[in-house]
Amino acid sequence: MPVPDGDFVLLKEAVRDAGALAMRYFGTDLRKWSKDADNSPVTEADIAVNDLLQARLTSARPEYGWLSEETEDDAIRLSRRLTWVVDPIDGTRAFARGQPHFVVSVALVADGRPVIAALFNPATDEFFDAAIGGGARLNGRSIHVSNRSEIEGCRIAAFAPMFKHPGWSRAGIPPWPEMDILERNSVAYRIALVACGMADAALALNGKSDWDLAAADLIVTEARGCMTTHDGRPFTYNRESTRHRSLLVAGPALHDAMLARLGAIRLPD
Repeated sequence: MPVPDGDFVLLKEAVRDAGALAMRYFGTDLRKWSKDADNSPVTEADIAVNDLLQARLTSARPEYGWLSEETEDDAIRLSRRLTWVVDPIDGTRAFARGQPHFVVSVALVADGRPVIAALFNPATDEFFDAAIGGGARLNGRSIHVSNRSEIEGCRIAAFAPMFKHPGWSRAGIPPWPEMDILERNSVAYRIALVACGMADAALALNGKSDWDLAAADLIVTEARGCMTTHDGRPFTYNRESTRHRSLLVAGPALHDAMLARLGAIRLPD
């Protein structure tokens, strides 16, 4: 669907300001605690950035839904055709340790798919954005995924110990070839690195949420990449359940090669 007038400018300005706010906390003695539900970390910066984005975006577009990692879910979003999907700081663990591997992540989702998106790593001054049908950019310059087709020797953004797990051999999957494994705490940032060609692929076989994926999904797709579950299913956002079981991202040829290896794996519920 066409992007409503002014929404892309609104989104990018809000994300830039949110990144500037995050940097006021970065490298300081943060207040931090764990969420009761899943023991994941949260800091005072996550809440402050969330509050800024919610105030800016919902006041300008009160008719849109809102879904954020740091806001209690409101089912009214399910009745809204347009919904903001937000992770105020994706990569909180890295942020709290003073590592520059985090992003502010915001997408506008329409009928289950992102139509505009921005990811901002203010610590490295990397601003990714995309609009459906309009390509993807890093700091204003067009980006695209790599054209690599072979798994061996590829640069993959993933959790390194995963490739040594004994479950691969039990599932009849041959040992992984040598790869250059790039570890980043933020899954959205990993996907963005694929979008700009700094990584060839990204893989995760554990659960992710809408706010981890929606903005990065549009950016890598507009950069001519493919993003699916490990067995090739596309993502749909702003459903009742916001969880997704796995993630595979790469350029088309490498995505096909990875699917051939991964597609038969059955993950536990």
